[in-house]
Amino acid sequence: MNDTSTKPRRRGLRMLLGATCAAALAVGVGVGVMAPSAYAEADRTVSSNTTGTHNGYYFSFWKDSGNASMTLRADGRYSSSWGSGTNNWVGGKGWATGNRRTITYSGSYSPNGNSYLALYGWTRNPLIEYYVVENFGTYNPSSGAQRMGSVTTDGGTYDIYRSQRVNQPSIDGTATFYQFWSVRQQKRTGGTITTANHFDAWARSGLNLGSNHSYQIMATEGYQSSGSSDITVREGSGGGGNPTTPPPGGGGNCTATLSAGQQWGDRFNLNVAVSGTSSWVVSLGLNGGQSLQNSWNASVSGTSGTVTARPNGNGNNFGITVMANGNWTWPTVTCRTG
Repeated sequence: MNDTSTKPRRRGLRMLLGATCAAALAVGVGVGVMAPSAYAEADRTVSSNTTGTHNGYYFSFWKDSGNASMTLRADGRYSSSWGSGTNNWVGGKGWATGNRRTITYSGSYSPNGNSYLALYGWTRNPLIEYYVVENFGTYNPSSGAQRMGSVTTDGGTYDIYRSQRVNQPSIDGTATFYQFWSVRQQKRTGGTITTANHFDAWARSGLNLGSNHSYQIMATEGYQSSGSSDITVREGSGGGGNPTTPPPGGGGNCTATLSAGQQWGDRFNLNVAVSGTSSWVVSLGLNGGQSLQNSWNASVSGTSGTVTARPNGNGNNFGITVMANGNWTWPTVTCRTG
């Protein structure tokens, strides 16, 4: 059966519990996104397994037991509540086909126990389940997964992980597949998610998504817990998200931005553009195993850990060569006036 079927199918979404993943969730997928209605649809509360569209957004709701429910509201907004009698539930609004879109979300999220708030989706060819976790309750859903690096984007740093599910429910029935995770170090409930930055960071860490995207939703999930959420999601940026631009503050008007240069089998080049001042100090945090091989157009000190660059009379653009040693994650970057 494929995505053109007129009948929705149940799909898998799971909490990652310790070194092994437990409590598989299955969520449905509809045929595809319908054109937005010419009129606003009334609020609609769902408490049984269903998928569809509402006010132009795809939605999915699934639970295996208990009193969880989700109310579909105007545009991309939904609210949810669940009690401790619920074993697993997941629901949210988004899009029937995922891509490199930038999304903005806002609202409230109040978990009591094991739960998380994440941008969530699937790909095929290969089959991959992915999460960009913005907030979570008492349990970090990446616990037990293999750490692959980090990415700084949208005002925060996310740790990148990979885990594997063996003979577990998926969008294509029982299968073995990888899960890709970006877990935000600084929890939040609102902001911009530049999805492309996570996709690219995963690829630099050797985690390649499939070529065929299935759905992508801003999901609330609860596992043997209770809580509530009220989330609004939309497509578009709420302020941008270069993957290496530091959060506002601290450095005044000084901003350092990374861009890709050449890449070889054991190393890669990065270009650094500094703006806002001609007197600057840029700090580059190399990741585990990496070392600095070369630099140009700046005075750079250090070869591992955090290296520091200052202007040497060649302007505000310089470059570095990083020996990867198997770690292709870009360094974190901050800038301050010198």
